[in-house]
Amino acid sequence: MNARLSNNLSDKKAAITVNNVTMRYQEAPVVQDLSFNVEPGTMVALVGPNGAGKSTLFKGMLGLHPLVSGEVLFNGEPLNNVRRQIAYLPQKSEVNWDFPLTVGELAVMGRYPRLSWFKRPRKQDKEIAAKALEMVEMTEFKHRQISELSGGQKQRAFLARALAQEADYYFLDEAFQGIDVRSSEILWEILEDLRAAGKAIVIVHHDLEAVDQRFDQAVLLHRKLIAAGDPATTLTKENLNTAYGGPQS
Repeated sequence: MNARLSNNLSDKKAAITVNNVTMRYQEAPVVQDLSFNVEPGTMVALVGPNGAGKSTLFKGMLGLHPLVSGEVLFNGEPLNNVRRQIAYLPQKSEVNWDFPLTVGELAVMGRYPRLSWFKRPRKQDKEIAAKALEMVEMTEFKHRQISELSGGQKQRAFLARALAQEADYYFLDEAFQGIDVRSSEILWEILEDLRAAGKAIVIVHHDLEAVDQRFDQAVLLHRKLIAAGDPATTLTKENLNTAYGGPQS
């Protein structure tokens, strides 16, 4: 059964619409017939066990992995029309940390989607990137190679890149995994500010307690959609048992 996230304003377009999406990997189905909405100004958690298809779905929504069927729309527009409005924080394991890049250069890369072909970042772009580094408390590390950062610092540096992009949609894949307390605090503070500014935020997250306390909506899946909506009514014992294959502590 397909579930849809609640829409308090029926005449307002969903920021993100996932409609009957099916994806495969090497001919094996990974996610099947998923449908849900993400409203503007909400923070939504994708929840499920390892291998449930969360990261695959993320990549499908971002055009990084092909859809077998279905569609993903952003305020009614296809992905190609809104790419520069989408910011993505990948899993740390998917980043080449040996690439020679400083924290400051990484932040400036957030401006590239807004530059014309072959245009170099302007003074204004560099100022926006500098402000983003200040917001995540990484200014003092701007000349440091990203390979020299701690786990939390790496996430803050990539968040600075996302902030410099001035996007409308934010996708974070396990951004809170293996980071220090202060980095976690900074990420939450900024995400709450983005939500208050009307941005749509989707996060792959494993901490069910944090999902219940901090997120507006949860999408619980295990290849298929188990439930979607308010965390209190989505992350029930019955639904979690269905998703994880047994009782959850």
